[in-house]
Amino acid sequence: MSSGGFHVHGPHDHAIEHATHGHGEHPAESHGTEGHGSSTNKIAMFTAIVATVGAIFAYMGGATQANAGLMKNDAAIKKTEASNQWNYFQSKSTKQSLAELARDMTPSEQEKAKYQAKIDRYETEKNEIKKAAEGLEAEARAFDEKSEAQMHQHHRWAQATTALQVAIALAAIALLTRKKWLEWGMYGVAAIGLGVGTLALLHV
Repeated sequence: MSSGGFHVHGPHDHAIEHATHGHGEHPAESHGTEGHGSSTNKIAMFTAIVATVGAIFAYMGGATQANAGLMKNDAAIKKTEASNQWNYFQSKSTKQSLAELARDMTPSEQEKAKYQAKIDRYETEKNEIKKAAEGLEAEARAFDEKSEAQMHQHHRWAQATTALQVAIALAAIALLTRKKWLEWGMYGVAAIGLGVGTLALLHV
């Protein structure tokens, strides 16, 4: 605008002139765009890596859960076998008691000797059956303990997977909002997930 021979610049005239001559705000804006692009690439790479690790954790969680189920089933089988052995033991005990009663009631020494032989045989068989039953019970306890350990590990894998899923969700929000604290949050939650996954790997 001209007034009395003087040229008065409007509020945006300098910006327009600088833009016309290539000295405007565009380089700074371009630099900002590059910064956003770099951040976007980092988050995208982070998301891809975390998603891959999360898939591995999820697989391990499913595998340990399946193992826990199989071991619990093995424990149930061993308990059933042990119960059968104890029933067999009880049957031998009953027969032994009847033989002892018959031995005590018979007047014949020959009959007494015959019943005593049966009693001795039943006692030997009972000891063998008892040993087998106790062995099966020990195996059942071992399978139960292994199953519990596998379930504990499964819970660790599940916790780690959940943390990584939360980290991925934070990464998506960070991409949309451009909030730096969300980026730090996604890194922190991912670190927690990786830490819990390490505990699962170490059976802790």
